[in-house]
Amino acid sequence: MEEKNSIDIPLLTPYMMGNFDLSHRIVMAPMTRLRSYDFIAQQHAILYYSQRTTKGGFLISEASGISNTAQGYPHTPGIWTREQTEAWKPIVKAVHEKEGIFFCQLWHAGRVSNYSYQPNGNPPVSCTDKPIQIEHDIGGSGDAVFSPPHRMTVQEIYQVINDFRMAAKNAIEAGFDGVEIHAANGYLLDQFLKDQVNDRTDEYGGNLENRCRFPLEIIEAIISEIGSKRVGIRLSPYANYNDCGDSNPDALGLYIAEALNKYNILYCHVIEPRMITQFEKQESKSCLLPMRKAFHGTFIVAGGYNRDDGNEVIMRGEADLVAFGRLFLANPDLPKRFEVNSVLNKYDRSTFYTHDPVVGYTDYPFLDVN
Repeated sequence: MEEKNSIDIPLLTPYMMGNFDLSHRIVMAPMTRLRSYDFIAQQHAILYYSQRTTKGGFLISEASGISNTAQGYPHTPGIWTREQTEAWKPIVKAVHEKEGIFFCQLWHAGRVSNYSYQPNGNPPVSCTDKPIQIEHDIGGSGDAVFSPPHRMTVQEIYQVINDFRMAAKNAIEAGFDGVEIHAANGYLLDQFLKDQVNDRTDEYGGNLENRCRFPLEIIEAIISEIGSKRVGIRLSPYANYNDCGDSNPDALGLYIAEALNKYNILYCHVIEPRMITQFEKQESKSCLLPMRKAFHGTFIVAGGYNRDDGNEVIMRGEADLVAFGRLFLANPDLPKRFEVNSVLNKYDRSTFYTHDPVVGYTDYPFLDVN
């Protein structure tokens, strides 16, 4: 193993993210794990998140539903009820005991759902009534079943905005340091942003200003509840995941990056054009540099980074922080492994979305540094 002083490793240099003093620039990305039974975070998540916590490290929780209409997969956590909020408290406490910074990702699946996850078997909601074309299910084991969605009324949009606000309030009550608004990967907010899905003719559809209105109104509502310096957003203007693409992602990304400055939020977290999923690898000549230059706060990038290209993007000033998903899943001590340039554990894709509380979840080995 080649050990270097952390000053020679850009990813391991400290960074001030607003009021949060980060000891390094390696972020644990939000990752759905399907281990929260009945939409309630479980005790085994205490070990999972605390294993991946370092002093001054920044973690983002798995996507957590903001209402009983928000879910699209089995056993994903929520944060809209008292019971769900209480269940998160010991998990957050464990991260804080190791002096980590922990944000809760707030999520609504929109049309990436079906009748079985909706109250009274109702259709899932979206900006449109167009169903998703056949996609793989989240585990990659077969084709998913997505029910035709209900086109939201303006009043229903207002209700979801308030649901996000209340979920943010609950997250702070649970002890989280802040929240990340999930506006990526083809879920509800991304459905409004993308012109290949959003076919509305009212004030929430059509031009860029109208398509961005809903996410920005959510930001405004959350800020009114918890303040701007506890708020981040995740975006994926270049991705087509969940049948959700845009005809001009460059324009979309730049517009919303500039629009976010009005709200003075803490960070913008963007998935690279080269995003790699378990189903596809997307390449693009576009890059995130225009968004990085336009946005005035902390800029986080994600999308299949490894140690070397993560160091490069920080060294070139193209991002402030880099989020790692699968590498952090399989290497709970990822910052240490990057520090000593160790061989990494290989992740087991077959256990990403099982419901086992140990296997593929908390049983990845730590580096033996003795």
